[in-house]
Amino acid sequence: METLAIITARGGSKRIPRKNIKDFCGKPIIAYSIEAAIESGLFSEVMVSTDSEEIADVARRYGASVPFMRSERTSDDYATTHDVLKEVLQEYGKRDKNYDIFACLYPTAPFVTARKLIDAYELIKKEEADAVYPVVKYSFPPQRAFIIKDGFLKYQYPENINKRSQDLEPIYHDCGQFYFKRARNILNDIAEEKRIPFIVNEMEVQDIDNEEDWKIAEIKYQSMIVKK
Repeated sequence: METLAIITARGGSKRIPRKNIKDFCGKPIIAYSIEAAIESGLFSEVMVSTDSEEIADVARRYGASVPFMRSERTSDDYATTHDVLKEVLQEYGKRDKNYDIFACLYPTAPFVTARKLIDAYELIKKEEADAVYPVVKYSFPPQRAFIIKDGFLKYQYPENINKRSQDLEPIYHDCGQFYFKRARNILNDIAEEKRIPFIVNEMEVQDIDNEEDWKIAEIKYQSMIVKK
């Protein structure tokens, strides 16, 4: 079966205006996800799900398709990514286009590369997994976290006070860049049982929720490009 790339890009960002098409190191940030998906050669179609004509225009300019606009139901602040993906897959089903595996790419993920997509795709196929998620290890073990109680610092997990950091189990979090999944799980609301990690270097991961994050992401991106 063919494979689909879905880039989810709703308009109306409040913390960073026009976030999904804001200039990032010389081009709209959504362009990085589109170009990586196209360059990978994995996908029969690279599409953008959006409710914004402005985002749609930029997406088409960089080679993505926007075969239909997102519905009102999946465009409000309460819609989940699962809702959006299910709507997209159902719409393609109506057009007699059905997929086994698809990739969801975030529109603000300049660290996504064609190589990462190819390697992650090979993992989901090889392991016959339900999903592959890029993850990064926490730089400091959360088991040694503090909380503030009555104005004072307290260990959240006092049992770990005297444990060495290297003796604590590594904990990972989602990179917020992309993932591969089986379409049947989304369409039928089936819980994933077999998730495979795709470990990413911390220097190629950055949440972008405010202007400071944006600046840090540009610095990290430029460093990644220099290393290549």
